[in-house]
Amino acid sequence: MREFVRYLAATLTILAAAMAMLPGGAAWAQANQPPAQAAPPPGQPPALKQMPLTDKHIEGVLAAQHDMEAITEKLPDNVKPDPQVIAQLDAVARKHGFASYDEYNDVIDNISLVLGGIDPATKQYVGPEAVIKAQIAQVQADGKMPAKDKQQVVADLGEALKTPPPPIENKGNIDLVTKYYDKLAEALADNHE
Repeated sequence: MREFVRYLAATLTILAAAMAMLPGGAAWAQANQPPAQAAPPPGQPPALKQMPLTDKHIEGVLAAQHDMEAITEKLPDNVKPDPQVIAQLDAVARKHGFASYDEYNDVIDNISLVLGGIDPATKQYVGPEAVIKAQIAQVQADGKMPAKDKQQVVADLGEALKTPPPPIENKGNIDLVTKYYDKLAEALADNHE
């Protein structure tokens, strides 16, 4: 039971991180417009900047995770970091091969977009909708999970189904992220637990 709950928590964490980094609703339609027109409505996150990933990007993220986590875990939730913290994050990003912390975040966003659609059991890309539906089925079939917890998890997953991420523009990212799936899932889940 604990293994399943830990697996589910890690999967939900990765999915939540992916969904949190992705824009919602109408902003996705703007992603293919020129940057001058792509400003999201107030309160919406900026549109995802899709890019082709490389082995160097993935290896840089994996190498940077520990250093990034050391800085970000000290930050209060929902508070904009001060310029000194941003400078520290930029320094870590540059140390691991990124031009800036913004580029590092763009890479994380693209990785998360793919991770949200990889079936953790088969480690194959099946799409985020299939992953969420499989998670709902697993939760509903779990006889040991308390009903209240089960209801909340199913509700959270149902909400995730209502706001699907944008389609992956760079199909090569799927093969690359799948190649590094185990390392990425562990690194990014540890970072968000």
